Amino acid sequence: MAAPADRNALSLLGTSHQSPGFGLVIVNNISVQELQQLQASTSITLIDVRTDAEVDRGVITGAHHIPLHLLPVRHGELDPAATLVVYCQSGARSAQACVWLSAQGFAEVSNLQGGIMAWMREGNALVHLS
Repeated sequence: MAAPADRNALSLLGTSHQSPGFGLVIVNNISVQELQQLQASTSITLIDVRTDAEVDRGVITGAHHIPLHLLPVRHGELDPAATLVVYCQSGARSAQACVWLSAQGFAEVSNLQGGIMAWMREGNALVHLS
């Protein structure tokens, strides 16, 4: 286990996760503002890993819904060269998804810090998937 000072240093880079077989993986957390800048400036793939019931309440515009438990089955739908931003309700499940996707060879993977709750706290709208 890392010493507290090491944890603080890692938090500057992102969230660290120790995963069996993956070693220490640093998750790149981005803020709502950083997500909006990415959306305005480049092509990204936005992935919502929440459950069907959660998604029924709305998603961030442009999101692709792949529930976390189906990610190992459906990750083939994603371009490994794409810039991926993953979110869930609060950021915890999406951080797990980021670790897993990174281990599968996806190079540009970011976690929306605070998840969709942070998105809504900033006053941003949700849309319904069709």
